[in-house]
This record gives sequence, C-alpha cells and structure tokens, in this order.
Amino acid sequence: MTHLEITTDGPVIRVTLDRPDVRNAFNEALIAELTAWAESVTSGGPARVAVLAGAGRTFCAGADLTWMSKAVAYTHDENVRDARAAARMFEALDRLPLPLIGRIHGAALGGGAGLAAVCDIVVAAGDVCDRENRPLGGA
Repeated sequence: MTHLEITTDGPVIRVTLDRPDVRNAFNEALIAELTAWAESVTSGGPARVAVLAGAGRTFCAGADLTWMSKAVAYTHDENVRDARAAARMFEALDRLPLPLIGRIHGAALGGGAGLAAVCDIVVAAGDVCDRENRPLGGA
C-alpha cells in the first residue's frame, strides 16, 4: 500500500495514514486503500483490535486540496462516484469486525473528524508527534 502503513503486533493491527507531507489528507488512492484494508479484515483471526493513527504532526486534515481542485472539473457522475467511494470507506471502517481505536493527535479536520467518528474508541492528544508517533518537544 502506498498511503497506509499497516503493521501487526500480536493482537493489535496498527493502521497509519502515511501522507504526512499533506497532513494525511484524503485523496482517491488513500480512500481506496483504507476501504480495501477495512473490507479485508475478518473476525476470528489473531487480531483483537485495530488502532488508526496518522503519521507526522497531524492525524488527518480532511480532503487533499490538490485532489479537490481537480474535482472542480468533475462531472456530476464523477462527483457522485467520489462521494460513494468515501461513504463506502466510512461504512467499511464502521463495520469492522473488531474494535477500532482512533489515536488522534494534532488536527482531525473534515473527513479526519469523520474517521474519528467511526472509531469505537477515540484517544485524543493535544500534542503533536513525529513520523514514528513520538511526541515533538515545543510543538
């Protein structure tokens, strides 16, 4: 996957939005990857919980402005396609067969707030973290 980092540590699946250069903002690729991952999760496996986080200083800034600027020229059908893809992503996350914990740091704007909303549990911090989710001093 290009825009997600997925690791498993015993019973914990860690899913990290990995677009820190754009504050983990959504584009069509990130939406597709997150949907594919969520739809692939099955119950009864070794995983007991999933943790959703963002790389870098921000959890998720919502929609990628570059992607949104392209959408200005979209047809009605193309806009409906994008809206349905986002809805499918949120639904797939909401229907995960295991608890989803949102590890929210920095901003959760627009669709980032939507990601937090579909989590079963949200843990939010006011500090910011580096790419490895270690707190940054003075930020």
